[in-house]
Amino acid sequence: MVMNNQTVISQFLLLGLHIPPDHQHGFYILFLAMYLTTVLGNIIIIILIILDSHLHTPMYLFLSNLSFTDLCFSSVTVPKLLQNMQSQDISITYVGCLTQMFFLMVFGDMESFLLVVMAYDRYVAICFPLHYTSTMSPKFCVCLVLLSWVFTILYSMLHTLLLARLSFCEDNVIPHFFCDISALLKLACSDIFINELMIFILGGLVIAIPFLLIVVSYVQIVSSILKVSSTQGIHKVFSTCGSHLSVVSLFYGTIIGLYLCPSANNSTVKKIAMAMMYTVVTPMLNPFIYSLRNRDMKDALTRVLYKKKISL
Repeated sequence: MVMNNQTVISQFLLLGLHIPPDHQHGFYILFLAMYLTTVLGNIIIIILIILDSHLHTPMYLFLSNLSFTDLCFSSVTVPKLLQNMQSQDISITYVGCLTQMFFLMVFGDMESFLLVVMAYDRYVAICFPLHYTSTMSPKFCVCLVLLSWVFTILYSMLHTLLLARLSFCEDNVIPHFFCDISALLKLACSDIFINELMIFILGGLVIAIPFLLIVVSYVQIVSSILKVSSTQGIHKVFSTCGSHLSVVSLFYGTIIGLYLCPSANNSTVKKIAMAMMYTVVTPMLNPFIYSLRNRDMKDALTRVLYKKKISL
């Protein structure tokens, strides 16, 4: 149905990745393996934290939520990508596209807040160890997590509703492997000034400020360690902080580059590659960097398996 050069769009077409036909099978296996690794790694972390009482601490409460977020974040996009790579049907319904965008923003923003909360937890534990128990009380930690979920859901709902009011032209092709908000705005025929304004203002609050808070927290941690710790302790903290900051930089760097500092020189392939880093690669790496390399997690795995063996 066409009215005033505008079309009531019932579906969009996701062009996906620009992969030569003879390489499709190889990339399909690669992305499937990455997704299964993400699912398995994060589920193991969640189960261990639930089953082992030694991990019922603030840090692992945040880690369990991060693992759940990573699992969902990856599941919002990768299964659809794999489906499109296997079939000739690359369409996604209008409602399905907005739904995917909503959940992508929910879990992406939640990851941003959880990274901040985790950095604050380490800051209190290292810089104010005597006040850690009173500061990071169970009630306070649960409130931090719940407030983060509420805020991200409301934030994502706002952008989804603002997008739903737009009219779209006849072009329904999205040059991406998921329903990206910036790509959808380019297809709109109506005025998108409010949408762009909200992305710039609220995006700064959700992305830039958390990133700065994380950097400040780790600067304080490093400063505190350099004053009092031994060489071995300094090496351990620098190693841990370096791993954490690598994922933080990977996650925030690509998002800030894509949404807060877009460049006209960024090609579609480059944008897709950057999006692939924070939607697929980061959720896969987080279990290894934050948990599976952690001695507490290894000990918890041993205890759980030992109990399992005893019960059998």
